Amino acid sequence: MQNVFPMRQILDTEGKIVEGQIPPELSDEKLKHLYRWMFRLRVYDALSIKLNRQGRLGFYAPLGGQEACQIGAAAALRKTDWIFPSYRDLGASMYHGWPIAGTYKWSRGQIDGMKIPEDVNLFPPQIIIAQQTIHAAGAGWKFRLKNEDHVALTFFGDGATSEGDFHEGLNFAAVMKAQTIFFNQNNGYAISVPLEQQTNSETIAQKAIAYGMKGIRIDGNDIFAVYQTVSEAAERARRGEGPTLIEAITYRLGPHSMSGDDPTRYRPQTEEEEWKEGKDPVKRFRLYLEAQGLWSQEWEAELEKEMKAEISAAINEVQRAPIGEVDELMEFVFEEMPADLKKQQEEVRSWKGAAE
Repeated sequence: MQNVFPMRQILDTEGKIVEGQIPPELSDEKLKHLYRWMFRLRVYDALSIKLNRQGRLGFYAPLGGQEACQIGAAAALRKTDWIFPSYRDLGASMYHGWPIAGTYKWSRGQIDGMKIPEDVNLFPPQIIIAQQTIHAAGAGWKFRLKNEDHVALTFFGDGATSEGDFHEGLNFAAVMKAQTIFFNQNNGYAISVPLEQQTNSETIAQKAIAYGMKGIRIDGNDIFAVYQTVSEAAERARRGEGPTLIEAITYRLGPHSMSGDDPTRYRPQTEEEEWKEGKDPVKRFRLYLEAQGLWSQEWEAELEKEMKAEISAAINEVQRAPIGEVDELMEFVFEEMPADLKKQQEEVRSWKGAAE
């Protein structure tokens, strides 16, 4: 099948605007803001990996290499829009307003780790692969029914496109003209399974054809392509033109998660080096800003110092916070606890009383 979904790229790997392309109209202040967030994520990722290895952090899925996807997409939304993330999308979640301490409580499984601030339109990260696509489809449908000027954006990996929830979510959203953006971060691997062993489709973007929605394929390491494409998809959704499937080609520089995955067992070393040296999204954007006179080593060093201080304060706050008791987990399942669950809670509390 001929590829009818060429990859959209605005900023090339050398940090230059591709001939014939027009970057989004962003002020110098906004450009520096975007870079600041991308670099902060790179620092956050490196230090979170160390915290995990020290036993101070629980489950963690590295996001290094996918900063342009997460920051570019989140920055293109309004504060009133909703994000439905997966477990790797803590960067977009923090940009949208989730505090660093909140992400660490979630990682450690502490009692209020799933609690999102009231003024942040964000669902907790989804662990069940692709289930967030259904949630986002439902939210986008609600926005259309209520004539609300919001959109729902959901992130998911290439492995999620092999799940039934992905197809159900897209089909429902397309039929109902939901105000939803489906953002696929195609990093080439579902843990250790390469893309070509998951689908016979030449691209993920072309799956949009079957559902009658718009599909776009972009360079996910190009902050401009991500920002511009999500902005356009959001405006189409607000105009009532239905959902969009975006396939962003990217790469995770680390393991799938810190739970024992070793990427050297299934990825050639030369591949990782190629992406790290020639396609790194942070380095690419840095080259662009430097050419515009908007970046300096001193500024970046200050950003790194600032982020390390934030993370140190956040992890110390989290370690001082209550871990929570088993019986407390039952408090947040239903608005009014049903009798059978209340009975289980009382039983757990009786065990605790006996132990004391």
